[in-house]
Amino acid sequence: MAVTAGAPADAAALGTPPPFPGSPYAPQHTTRRRLAYFLSAVALGCVINLGNGILSANQSVLAGAGGDDLTTTALLPGVYVGCNAAANLVLVKARAQFGIPALTRVMMLSYAIAALLVFFAPGTTTAILLSGVSGTAAASLTTLCVYYAMQALPDRVKPAGLIIGIGTVQFATPLARLVPVDVLAQGGWPAFAMIQLAIALFALVIVFACPLPPTIRVKMFSGTDLLTYGLMLGANLLLCITLSEGRLLWWHDTPWLGLTLAAAPLLYAAALSIERVRRVPMLRLQWFGTGTILRFAAVAVIMRLALAEQSFGAVGLLGSAGLSNDQYHLLYGCIVLGELAGIVVAVVTASERRIPYQVLVAALVIAYGAWLDAGSNDLTRPGELIFSQTLIAFGTTLFIGPTLMFGAAAMLRRGPDYLISLVVLFSVSQNIGGLVGSALLSTYQVARTKTHAAALMEGMRTGDPSITDRIAQGSHALAGTLQDPGALAAQGAGRLGQAVGRQAAVLGFLDAFTLVMLVALVGAAVIAAGLLRQNFRERRSAQLGARS
Repeated sequence: MAVTAGAPADAAALGTPPPFPGSPYAPQHTTRRRLAYFLSAVALGCVINLGNGILSANQSVLAGAGGDDLTTTALLPGVYVGCNAAANLVLVKARAQFGIPALTRVMMLSYAIAALLVFFAPGTTTAILLSGVSGTAAASLTTLCVYYAMQALPDRVKPAGLIIGIGTVQFATPLARLVPVDVLAQGGWPAFAMIQLAIALFALVIVFACPLPPTIRVKMFSGTDLLTYGLMLGANLLLCITLSEGRLLWWHDTPWLGLTLAAAPLLYAAALSIERVRRVPMLRLQWFGTGTILRFAAVAVIMRLALAEQSFGAVGLLGSAGLSNDQYHLLYGCIVLGELAGIVVAVVTASERRIPYQVLVAALVIAYGAWLDAGSNDLTRPGELIFSQTLIAFGTTLFIGPTLMFGAAAMLRRGPDYLISLVVLFSVSQNIGGLVGSALLSTYQVARTKTHAAALMEGMRTGDPSITDRIAQGSHALAGTLQDPGALAAQGAGRLGQAVGRQAAVLGFLDAFTLVMLVALVGAAVIAAGLLRQNFRERRSAQLGARS
């Protein structure tokens, strides 16, 4: 066993020992030092997923600037999420064996080198490499952000650092929408690479300027670890790439999507089979089968599906009206404030017993926000979505922090050997769950758009006075440029067809918002049922105790 450098080595100065190897000691810091840790946590949280957020928000812009196909660019978020979700299988052990400073330096330098490769050799291959490396580095930085937040708090409220740390990581997605589109449209992949390089160097500066206290180091890795990691990584990549490309290429029109989707479960099964027979497994499969963890995972996935409304639904609705990121700045500034409010409320009301009530309130708030969005129309603009989207942002951080806190409490009751299982479960449910949510929601919206378009076209009749008037209005607008009556009529009909397409798309998004509302209500119902069952058991136990 060894202790890494970063603070005085005597036992008194080191403070409270960490609960498991790889996490830092908890010394008694000065107020100034606590403030430095808090600011470092917030700064890291804002940039951890910023690169992927910029990529996801500007896929078509980057594809156009680089001369790529949109389906090629869509691979990159899938690679990012797949690598991010698998990374914690080895990062938890790497922190324990090599220490936080060494691991962070390796991660950030790898991130910076990958960004430089994209700058000097822009293209699909280097961009995919950067996505994979940045996804792995983001998993490392997320844990680092939580550790910084916990160091900033006194011992009695230190668990609230989980809420602050994981909550600030959510800031990156709305902040990515504030990056001017022109920067990427003009600079393309090199400009994107420079943003990624800046993120890596910024994180590296924080780690050097404000190092964490020492960690306990022990030998952790065994030969089979990398085999399990390789299988899980391959399965994640196949699943995430399928989810990213499915809506664009369409699920049943592209044979290779079926092959990748079929291969992913086989790799998962192989990895879990290996873990099942290992003497010291990384994943505690029997824990995953307990009722508490199954309910935890179910609620986490359901809520993440609902939260896809903000990353896909609202942006898609506004995009169907021809708006771009540069017109969303006020909206996403308010979303950041909503997420901040959710963190504050979650911290103020934090306790293990209140966690289900916090998540219940979050589910109901998200459902209400989605219901408000379902009342939108083709004239809705960003300012009209501020209240509903701020509510959903509030629900996001009110949900995600307490959920992690609940999982951590369940893990600590079992012991530190269950840490990897918790981190992997939470990462998969949130990262891959988010990708599943976006894929399902976008697919549902496309299907509903086609249904609405067919219904609108079916309702059109050439002799219908309203349709004739619409065609005439479209033709009149072109009368100054076209003289042929037949061409004018055709152009008018074309404009009407475009209007029908836009209206059908809007109706499809409204249906998606309604679906999100229902999913959030299902999540609320699951939580409420669990609370009722728990209260019933407690009353029954109290009655039996009184009788005895």
